[in-house]
Amino acid sequence: MARLQHFGWFFSRGFGPQGWGHPYWEWGYDWTRPDLYQQSARELEQAGLDLVIIEDALSLGFPETVDLRVREAYGGPKHDPLILSPYLLDATRHLGVAPTINAGAYPPYVAARQFATLHHLSGHRLGVNVVTDVGSARHLGLPPLSHDAAYDRAEEWLTVIRRLWHSWDDGALVQDAATRHFADGSKIRGFQHEGEYFRVAGPLNAVPFTDGDPAIVSPGGSPRGIAFAGTHSEVQLALAPLDAQSIRDYRTKVREAAIAAGRTPDSIKVLFVFKPEVVSSDEEARRVVEASKHPTDEELYRALAGQSSDLETDLTVLSLDEPFDVSVFGDHVSQGSIKGLFGKQGIRGGVTLRELIAPKVVKGRIADRAGFVGTAEQIADFIEEIGEEADNDGFIFSGDLHPVTLHRYLDELVPVLRRRGILRTEYGNGGIRGNLSDF
Repeated sequence: MARLQHFGWFFSRGFGPQGWGHPYWEWGYDWTRPDLYQQSARELEQAGLDLVIIEDALSLGFPETVDLRVREAYGGPKHDPLILSPYLLDATRHLGVAPTINAGAYPPYVAARQFATLHHLSGHRLGVNVVTDVGSARHLGLPPLSHDAAYDRAEEWLTVIRRLWHSWDDGALVQDAATRHFADGSKIRGFQHEGEYFRVAGPLNAVPFTDGDPAIVSPGGSPRGIAFAGTHSEVQLALAPLDAQSIRDYRTKVREAAIAAGRTPDSIKVLFVFKPEVVSSDEEARRVVEASKHPTDEELYRALAGQSSDLETDLTVLSLDEPFDVSVFGDHVSQGSIKGLFGKQGIRGGVTLRELIAPKVVKGRIADRAGFVGTAEQIADFIEEIGEEADNDGFIFSGDLHPVTLHRYLDELVPVLRRRGILRTEYGNGGIRGNLSDF
């Protein structure tokens, strides 16, 4: 029997040139202005999605990758997603908004205060997608850190932020107009944090939340990333093969990490990135798949350019047909992104770039479970099947935050999912946390 699932949108280009490289660039939206994103956010809310996550990268990368990132505007330029967030929150009433924040880029006190302000202004709808990118450290005057040390810093950062958010005890906010007593200073706790990465004094000068803290989102799929999610996150943004067994295994790891951290496993939702291609008929699906079966080298290198941006490593200078050496990736590269390149069979030697990238270009019919091209009904079949077989929490669609992209995904799919009882038809209360927990 179909059941409600959670859905979100991963704004995968980040606050950058939406539509560049696609025909819909000619719609003429100005990507530097808020109107484009506000229109899209309203339509995501109309569709019943729980949240939108705004990707970000602080840096254009290392000197050897700058041109790669800006040439087709895949990895840059990017403007600050935290500054865009108030515009999206103001355009909507229920949709959660989670900008990506690098834990090394914002001092904990500043972060706690800014996040608290946005959370209050939006009716408790702010999320924070916490990332641990270390490649941008040189821009910020920070020492480079290893992959795991960056997670250590993020843990300390988030722990201090939460301590600041909760430095006002219950009853500290009085607001008694008759006695003109606004707050009770004896219930506001100062503290001094002296940690490995941060020195912070509390309390915070922002009032407590009424519907819970901002929701924490995290994307890391490494063992350290999974442990971080289990301890801190309400949403794990998961990159994994989309079959029932892989989803079940991934969810088990995250839920076990939550239990190990003393949390209930249902306190975190694992949402898998999903990029279906919606077509009008099964015949069209067959045509699309057949047309993709013999990619040219140019098409493969174009796909590698996108992978290179995500992996902070220029793969386009490498041979397609020589064995690929995984040591080309530095320690700063996300293990989840590397696993995403290698796919379901996992990181391994003796494989060529052509073998790795061709499956990402060659498409398959979702009806055959060989890919993700299909009609809205066939895609809904898959979503329903995964929900039943893997007890899946839901999916994050991924693409530009552009009306054309949204409509290609959602115009036909939303009605089908709603008729089947898989996608919400109304929102409850409680802000972003209410969205994630109201069924």
